[in-house]
Amino acid sequence: MNVLVDLCIVPIGVGVSLSLYIAACEKVLADASLKTSLHSYGTNIEGEWDDVFAAVKRCHEVVHEMGAPRITTTIKLGTRTDRVQTMEDKVRSVQEKL
Repeated sequence: MNVLVDLCIVPIGVGVSLSLYIAACEKVLADASLKTSLHSYGTNIEGEWDDVFAAVKRCHEVVHEMGAPRITTTIKLGTRTDRVQTMEDKVRSVQEKL
């Protein structure tokens, strides 16, 4: 099943700058060959359910390996069975109405 996910991973106990940890997660997602779009408060991900959530798990593992004692993660996701819809389709649909 294809899924669209908005992922926000926040390491806790590592200081105020998180970009190093976010970059590590972006590498995990790229290595998993997932379609992504980084934004200011997270990353949109598109892919097969099992692939996406295996990568999210790997992100947690990598961030913990980097020394983060705690991680809080927010995930919003959507699936459809009536048709295939990409991240770009969703954005384009709104932009066409502006």
